[in-house]
Amino acid sequence: MATSVKRAFKYRFYPTDAQATEPSRTFGCVRKVYNMALAARTEAWARKQRISYGGTSAMLTAWKKTEELAYLNEVSAVPLQQALRHLQTAFANFFAKRTGYPRFKSKKKSHRSAEYTTSAFRYRNGELRLAKMAEPLAIVWSRPLPENAKPSTVTVSRDSAGRWFVSMLCRDSQIRPYPATGTAVGIDLGLDRLLTLSTGETIANPRHERKDRARLAKAQRALARKAKGQGSNRAKARRAVARIYARIADRRRDHLHKISTRLVRENQTLVIEDLAVRNMIKNRSLARTISDAGWSEFRNMLEYKASWHGRELVVADRWFPSSKLCSGCGAKRDTMPLNVGAWTCRTCGARHDRDVNAAKNLLAVGLTASVFGADVRPQRSTPGRRSATKQKPTRREP
Repeated sequence: MATSVKRAFKYRFYPTDAQATEPSRTFGCVRKVYNMALAARTEAWARKQRISYGGTSAMLTAWKKTEELAYLNEVSAVPLQQALRHLQTAFANFFAKRTGYPRFKSKKKSHRSAEYTTSAFRYRNGELRLAKMAEPLAIVWSRPLPENAKPSTVTVSRDSAGRWFVSMLCRDSQIRPYPATGTAVGIDLGLDRLLTLSTGETIANPRHERKDRARLAKAQRALARKAKGQGSNRAKARRAVARIYARIADRRRDHLHKISTRLVRENQTLVIEDLAVRNMIKNRSLARTISDAGWSEFRNMLEYKASWHGRELVVADRWFPSSKLCSGCGAKRDTMPLNVGAWTCRTCGARHDRDVNAAKNLLAVGLTASVFGADVRPQRSTPGRRSATKQKPTRREP
């Protein structure tokens, strides 16, 4: 039976000079309004007062009436209001202790985007027109929208490489669960091997960043030689670096999409480990390699694809010693250095590949949690002992 979900469909488009001018001005106005509202709320916070979204909306109306900020009236009002809503969401997440305090948007480093709701765009017969624009956008329709789709929001963005994108949020009622299978798989994430499955299959790490490292270093050296300022040569050099980064990210994302789709299609239950990636990349010697692997992005893909297609994703406890346990008898080693790729169990004599053994242990604990509930915790003692080692509390990233 088909289910209905909200999906964002992202396309690249090529604006004319006139079309590029309007979004560029809107990006600047959105950033200005966001930063001014954040400053106002921060000052109020210092006085032990709170300003809600309604308060910042009233401020925006007043700002537009001033001579200094009269240019805010020249762009669509909808993206400016959406910026205030996004700021409200950021504060809500901060007060709920899910994220840190909202930060100001930088002209150079922040993501340039503007969000339009239904009153500020028109989509008809495959043509999209934004407010303040006379001509439709020249969109490259790389895939069709769902049948009878009606976008609820449209987000226009430009990345650091100079590419223009439009993202349309639609309700897709054509998502169907995959046919049920009786298979389950444990997935161990790594660096030398990107994935190791409990079936024994390994998927190599393409190391996209390493393949383009020489080109990236050359482009970065060229950028470093350019004098800092607003010169066109430095801007060109900066875009050259950004294009290489964009190429790396695009290839990584495409690879992870193919792997995650295949695993979700073939398996009813998938088990992965809860990795503290944010803490792991603090290791300077491994930060570049870990970031290039895209573990967090891969987990996110598994989560929403499993939800869409009727699969179950089980996330094992972060402190589960998957590499130290023997998948045959359950005996636990005291230590397991990172340079050990294969080992022999002293209890049963089984010979293990480190990663395959970890994937098998993840599968076992994941199936247990699937049957008995998420409160089941992994074993932390060697079989035969009377008492179990006291479990460490589960840690969550802030």
